[in-house]
Amino acid sequence: MIIEQPNINYIKELSCGDVEFEEKMVSILRRELPEEMKNYLKTLEINDLKQTAEIVHKIKHKISILGLEKSYEFTIRYEKELLNGDKSNHENFFKILATMSDFLTK
Repeated sequence: MIIEQPNINYIKELSCGDVEFEEKMVSILRRELPEEMKNYLKTLEINDLKQTAEIVHKIKHKISILGLEKSYEFTIRYEKELLNGDKSNHENFFKILATMSDFLTK
């Protein structure tokens, strides 16, 4: 799986040049993503795949906001797989999360 590089192009498009809005959006992503990653791993570890899928659903929107189109499509499939009891794509999903986290901490 090829991991795309996150960007804030969509946020810039939404902001219409409002830098304060852009900074606020990125700040929200920076604050929420680490907690969601931790909850994702915790629910996955205890095999609560329904709850894991709900967390993936929330994260899916952040993936979209960061311009990761292919990763977004992958996440739609992964969410459905989790609901069907299949967590085999965890490593690929976690690579997406790590890429997003790295981008947001720079």
